[in-house]
Amino acid sequence: MDSAGPIRLLIRLIVQLDIPRFFLKRRMGVFMHAAFANRRCGSGSVSVSFLTLLMLAGLAVSSAAPEAAAQWTRWGGPTQNFQVDVKGLADKWPEDGPKKLWTRELGEGYAGVLVDDGVLYTMYRSEGKERIVALGADDGSTVWEHAYDESPADGHVKQFGEGPRGTPLIIGDDIYSVGVAGQMTCLNKKTGKLKWSHDLWEEYKAYFLNHGYSSSPFEYKDTVIVLTGGEGNAIMAFNKNDGKLAWKNLDFTNSYSTPSLINVDGQDQLLCYMGQELIAINPNNGELYWRYEIGNQWGQNICQPVYGDGNMLFLSTTGAGSRGLKLTRDGDKTNVEEVWKTRKVQLYHVTSISLGDYVYGSSGAGMGKVNFFSCINRKTGKIAWRERGLSKATTLYADGKFIILDEDGKLALVKADPENFEIVSEAQVCEKVAWTVPTLVGKTLYVRDQKNITALDIG
Repeated sequence: MDSAGPIRLLIRLIVQLDIPRFFLKRRMGVFMHAAFANRRCGSGSVSVSFLTLLMLAGLAVSSAAPEAAAQWTRWGGPTQNFQVDVKGLADKWPEDGPKKLWTRELGEGYAGVLVDDGVLYTMYRSEGKERIVALGADDGSTVWEHAYDESPADGHVKQFGEGPRGTPLIIGDDIYSVGVAGQMTCLNKKTGKLKWSHDLWEEYKAYFLNHGYSSSPFEYKDTVIVLTGGEGNAIMAFNKNDGKLAWKNLDFTNSYSTPSLINVDGQDQLLCYMGQELIAINPNNGELYWRYEIGNQWGQNICQPVYGDGNMLFLSTTGAGSRGLKLTRDGDKTNVEEVWKTRKVQLYHVTSISLGDYVYGSSGAGMGKVNFFSCINRKTGKIAWRERGLSKATTLYADGKFIILDEDGKLALVKADPENFEIVSEAQVCEKVAWTVPTLVGKTLYVRDQKNITALDIG
């Protein structure tokens, strides 16, 4: 048997399994060692070569499978609820914080970090251009970058920067994004080559937002849905393959939130937090199912609503506070009942975590204001507790732990339930302002601020 035969078979197996590039790079020394060992054995080494092949193939399958199952391809992660199914995270961090795997300069922006097949994807702004970038997950090196001219619209509030806000979306081999001034693009995620684009604000006269476009695209069947605001096109859907308009509908002003899909007694409803209301639509055509008025003087409804058992919906915003809504269907109509409301919990541009009957999140009106990490009963509105110790923050939940990054760049490991709140570990990992929600894939946490992106090992 040709000594190179098993290696060729192994390569064929690697291609068939589509093993990620970062895994191959990490294991290359093992593969090369096996190849040279096989050569030294000579022509009588069929059994050794075959065993080596089986061993490496098994190693590849067992090692690659968990990585492939833990991707982060959209706003909110695998299930869009900022909760990650992973085990083995550290119960406590060293005094100087989690191990830093790498860090690199990026640029201004608040776009979240996506992870797919060993590659990171995000957006930033530098040198007068908006940029969509792919980075190697193992070292942060640039794989490709797509840059285009995009300036914030006249009237943009520059106090918080001019970089992109919305997080991209990965579907198959494509990545979709919307920039700070409404430039929507579809790129090939492997090459960065442009497939199609639309200027939402110019082409469709979408509603102008003075803090920049901030919503993330949402996938539904063969379409990509975006919130735009405006007369007759408050919400729009484009064919994900060719970018052709699939439908547009309704008359609402836009805000800074991202749509989320719920199912009410067997019916898919897309929740859209607009400028002065929460609405639910038919994601197939944009037809309005129901509307619930809630808002503030700034038209800033941002924090994604949380839906759970008992058809109870939790929503919160700055100024108006939090509400609990009961949804029930009666034929083709959905009834919306306000069960409770309170202004003691106000979730602004943060994320929240729903566990059982309780919702956890950072409550506070804005920068420099008093902020509490709060726990509230989703069904009754009863506040279990409000604790200080962190400024306004975004939150993940994994392995029974809350991973919280506040706007000052402090990362906290927290254990909490309806009875207790305990900050177990803290570390300074970013500079102020750190508004981007962290991304967790496996035991690697990716964080960014307005200057840098960093990978941390929290295992």
